[in-house]
Amino acid sequence: MKLESAADVDPSSMRAVMGNFATGVTVVSTSTPDGPAGVTINSFTSVSLEPPLVLFCIGRASRTWPAIERTGRFAASFLTGEQESVARRFCASGVDRFAGQDLVTASTGAPILARAAGFVDCRIDRVLDGGDHRVVLGRVVAAGVLNGGRLLVFAHGAYVASGPA
Repeated sequence: MKLESAADVDPSSMRAVMGNFATGVTVVSTSTPDGPAGVTINSFTSVSLEPPLVLFCIGRASRTWPAIERTGRFAASFLTGEQESVARRFCASGVDRFAGQDLVTASTGAPILARAAGFVDCRIDRVLDGGDHRVVLGRVVAAGVLNGGRLLVFAHGAYVASGPA
């Protein structure tokens, strides 16, 4: 077996390799004077317990990022295994992503998907350059578990429900 060097790792190779790493699926959202804005994110993780910090990565071309950056706050709703259609909707262009969604308002004012497994409510702590993405570090100001059940994960280019039923 030949291992590739960094020079051999092009974007399609990187995507193929990273497809072997399962990630949780979240909807990151904020509320603006023009209404809510949100996007599906699978590059989300906990960073620190003290202080409570999380991070997500968002593409530089994202149309949702300017709203999140402008408000300085966001909530991340952790999707359940039954919410694949929600994940797909929040990736789609030209649709009202929040249509038909039951929402709860976080302490920061950001919308949380009421049927999600759980959430964190955050203020932006800092934003770092991450190549073709921005790395957003958020300070958690509130968090909670909403619904039990299986969680939605993304691996091998597909959504999968994972965990105990």
